[in-house]
Amino acid sequence: MAFNGTDRIVKAIHETAALLEEKGYDNIKIMDFCGTHEHTIVWNGLRSLMPENVELVAGPGCPVCVTPAFYVDQAIKLALEGVRVYTYGDMYHLPGSARPGSGEPRSLSEAKALGGEVVVVYSLLEAIKHARENTGDSVFIAVGFETTAPSTASAVVNNRLPQNLKILNVHRLTPPIMRYTFEKHRENPIRGVIAPGHVSTIVGARAWKFIPEEYGIPTVVAGFEAYDVLIAILLILRMLYKNKPGLVNEYSRAVSWEGNRAAQKLLEDCCEVNDALWRGLGYVPASGLAFREKYKWADAAVEYGIKEPTPEEWTYDLPPGCRCAEVTLGLAKPTDCPLFLKVCTPGTPYGPCMVSVEGACSVWARFGEGGVAEKLARELGL
Repeated sequence: MAFNGTDRIVKAIHETAALLEEKGYDNIKIMDFCGTHEHTIVWNGLRSLMPENVELVAGPGCPVCVTPAFYVDQAIKLALEGVRVYTYGDMYHLPGSARPGSGEPRSLSEAKALGGEVVVVYSLLEAIKHARENTGDSVFIAVGFETTAPSTASAVVNNRLPQNLKILNVHRLTPPIMRYTFEKHRENPIRGVIAPGHVSTIVGARAWKFIPEEYGIPTVVAGFEAYDVLIAILLILRMLYKNKPGLVNEYSRAVSWEGNRAAQKLLEDCCEVNDALWRGLGYVPASGLAFREKYKWADAAVEYGIKEPTPEEWTYDLPPGCRCAEVTLGLAKPTDCPLFLKVCTPGTPYGPCMVSVEGACSVWARFGEGGVAEKLARELGL
């Protein structure tokens, strides 16, 4: 056994799953909505410890993976036109809509190779510092869920941005994408949810009470150690067995019921909720954040006349053959994609789920799931 002190939890999971199987639960699908949870599951081989009737499924837990190609294209265009673009390291390699072999830059890294000014930063604060020390127009690509959105809001509300720096706001919200995902799993419904721990430190455990109340799905806010995830699975199975779906905050050492009210207030002051684009999915209702009118001065979209396509104008923005949309929604495993570890690898990402360390395809490829790591090592000659 690879995990000290977890053998009793795993035994209890098997015992409870067996009782549920007697009640007709032959496929218990439990979904995690966090890239770090998926990393914990894969890195520690937790799927190999599950009973046959328990399936752990990765959901939309990677903000880079769902960033629309439209925004990557706009950032590439700005960089090639002389605007300095600040971006996180994983966004640096995220492909836009240009096809491989087209001669057009697919990512900001390729735009930089063509002479565009692109600077990789660890935070908005670093971008602010750099912009103050350098002349010329600049843009920071603000991506992430509720975990990173407050830092953007804080800089804008407190007027910390230098005049030569604008924000391209691509923040997204997790509860709406959960609702969207549940609808896509109607035929084979999700039976349990491991709610995102990082996001919950901001929004609070209360943000997920709609899941058991409206959908009857047991939900556990979990930490990121292997035992946290195993405890969450056991709690979900026990709620299923008792037919009493509820919400449990297993991660109480970091997450409160109310969450971070100061961060929530910043977001409410800075942004309003809007329908927003998601990579490969199109528009998801009430899932994005747009700067309020009084903060439009910080908006790169206003500054540079960037107009997002309407729902009618939007076109599917994943490359041919890529199944990242299905992987994002948990409708397919990374290994179901014919491009996985063939055309699409961590070194040469073809689709968005292979770029970020939080992407399911990247996690499976780098850390192994069912022999994937060994296969990758053989292909690389390691």
